[in-house]
Amino acid sequence: MARDVSGDFEQRIIELETRLAFQEHALAELGDALAQSRMEATRHAEQLRRALDDMRQGRGELFADPATEPPPPHY
Repeated sequence: MARDVSGDFEQRIIELETRLAFQEHALAELGDALAQSRMEATRHAEQLRRALDDMRQGRGELFADPATEPPPPHY
């Protein structure tokens, strides 16, 4: 009888250790995925900032300041 109880406890401990190892592994994978996602979001934000700066600069080159334009011919 004592042998059965001891075997049951040992089996339960092994199962709990297995679950804990799985959860630790899953947690590590989630942490890595989160870190990668944050780095990617930072890269995307930088790319967006550069694209907006380029658009602003291009807009200034394409559309001249109306104050410096000569009046239209119908004036």
